[in-house]
Amino acid sequence: MTLLADSSTTVFVATCDLAGLVRGRSVPSAAHESVLRSGTGWVPANLAISSFGPIAPDNVFGSRGDLRLVPDAATVVGIPADGTAPGMLLYLADQTLPDGQPWACCPRTFLRDTLTELREQTGLEVVAAFEHEFVLDGLPESAPFSLRRFRDAEPFGTDLVRLLEHAGLEPETWIPEYGDGQFEVTLRPAEALAAADRAVLLKELVRDLARRRGLPVTFSPLLATTGVGNGVHIHLSLRDADGRPALYDPQRPGRLSATGARFSEGILAHTAALTSLTAPSPVSFLRLTPHRWSSGGAFLAERNREALLRICPTTALGGSDPAAQFNLEYRAADATANPWLALAVLIRAGLAGLTRNYDEPTVWPEETDESVLAQAPPLPGSLDEALDALEKDHTVRSWFDPRLLATHLSVKRSELAQLDGLDDAERIRRVRNVY
Repeated sequence: MTLLADSSTTVFVATCDLAGLVRGRSVPSAAHESVLRSGTGWVPANLAISSFGPIAPDNVFGSRGDLRLVPDAATVVGIPADGTAPGMLLYLADQTLPDGQPWACCPRTFLRDTLTELREQTGLEVVAAFEHEFVLDGLPESAPFSLRRFRDAEPFGTDLVRLLEHAGLEPETWIPEYGDGQFEVTLRPAEALAAADRAVLLKELVRDLARRRGLPVTFSPLLATTGVGNGVHIHLSLRDADGRPALYDPQRPGRLSATGARFSEGILAHTAALTSLTAPSPVSFLRLTPHRWSSGGAFLAERNREALLRICPTTALGGSDPAAQFNLEYRAADATANPWLALAVLIRAGLAGLTRNYDEPTVWPEETDESVLAQAPPLPGSLDEALDALEKDHTVRSWFDPRLLATHLSVKRSELAQLDGLDDAERIRRVRNVY
């Protein structure tokens, strides 16, 4: 889709970096057609900017090199003018070499290449959806999930749903959540690249609207040491070459097909390394502990919100087809992750499970006692531990261009260093202010 920019409309060409932050460059409306053809300039070292600002000190790119941000016209979102805020066209871009060839360190390209490998090796396609939780400050106190909280957020809520619909993001639900001032937005499932694009765009649309409405907002994974955190739940399903659901088999444990079980085991086998990319902030692992309804251990279970991988419920109401609804939910993610990378590493882990000789995982029934599940392998206790696991996991390391891997490790360790010596409350405050 191509939207025309009038003379008052800014065109912003964006990427999402390793800190999960959207950065890019704007051009005037007169350059709209030109930037669609040839992109705008970019710098490799921008990938090494940490969430707190400085470029990581051991940035592998140095001051050398040039790139282009080449917008994907299919991703365009038109943000209408609103009061004194002018309209804007926002595009997501691929980072390419100056001649237009793919850049091996581009996170969006990494996801696209992952989907190609999955298709070529297995014939499977991925359908995905991201659920985002966030907190709006400045609202009156209200009960969890209450109509009062829902109404207290008006007209922001209705405006947000309309904006998401206008942008083509296909919102499914807008709901008050459990934590103080907490809400959740779910989007309809989509092809994997489109789903990750939507996850990138959603956060920016929420932030932009909240700013215009005078409502401070944060997607930070934790707001207080004992408080409820904000997660991102990544839903995955597989389709075969004919578009048929590939995860559902009512004759197997949990109704999970052999394909789904092997895919799941790939994720479970590499959990520790994966979390360094799906929950990569200095405070993410304070949330990923038992009894927080985040992820209490590396196990696969039916309808259990403490599981790393949850087999989601289905319904037969209204003649709905359970096979078409059937999906896996990965729960150890948050909004500090890059959605393209987070989804890509889950799929690559699943592909490893499909193509290597991994044992099938146990599918724990919904009624399994908590004492049994407590024996499951724990998640890393900190980002430090997760990064160490990433360095030791040769399978996961092999998926990355060495420069991309080194930059991720450098950025994350520089973020840890910038918060070194602070107590948990201050670390949480610093991260909250960024996200």
